[in-house]
Amino acid sequence: MLRPRIIVCLDVDRGRVVKGTNFKGLRDVGDPVELALRYEEEGADEIVFLDISASAEGRGTLLDTVRSTAEVLFIPLTVGGGVSAIEDMAALLRAGADKISINTSAVRDPDLLSAGAELFGKQCIVGSVDAAREGESWRAFVHGGRTPTQLDAVAWAIDMADRGAGEILLTSMDRDGVRTGYDLELTRRVTGAVSVPVIASGGAGSPEHVRDAFLEAGASAALLAGILHDGLTTVEAIKNSLSEQGVLVR
Repeated sequence: MLRPRIIVCLDVDRGRVVKGTNFKGLRDVGDPVELALRYEEEGADEIVFLDISASAEGRGTLLDTVRSTAEVLFIPLTVGGGVSAIEDMAALLRAGADKISINTSAVRDPDLLSAGAELFGKQCIVGSVDAAREGESWRAFVHGGRTPTQLDAVAWAIDMADRGAGEILLTSMDRDGVRTGYDLELTRRVTGAVSVPVIASGGAGSPEHVRDAFLEAGASAALLAGILHDGLTTVEAIKNSLSEQGVLVR
């Protein structure tokens, strides 16, 4: 069994890292290069860099910012936002990304997932699902959580994995920034249905929440952002707490 990963998310808007609640009320929390380096030094296993306004604004990812971030890192870097073609994936990989996260464009053109997996390998393709609960199910959203689709989020995650995504980044929009814990039911639904790793995202407020994502929901990785950006804890402190609770992390 591979040990679970702690991944730090940098939501980037116009070249600055931002954070909000339920994908709204964004506030500036720092420079992506400085934060990426700090979190690597604290013990983060990976960094996810999401250009959250690129798709909504119809532009590509900020390559210069990605390049500057990749240059300071030794841990894997996943980049998403504004990826609409194979050429965009190639440009990001040349800029230093290790993996490419795709959401909006995959909904518009699902074949992009299989084309990317065939050309660059499944390990490079991360299927990103932004999900909001509706009754007993969850709806998938695109454009950085701005636009609802007709897709059931769980079914779409399964389809993405079937089409070639080597990993699923599953974000609960309802839990985003609330710090009450990950949506364990949503995460369980997806981990129980796909054979690829699932990253739980949205809602982390304590090491116990991370533990539950691993042990109760079967996540292979937990994404953290707000509690780190606001200085409430560190990656090192979370890993130490998990180890004390018997969860062996990297």
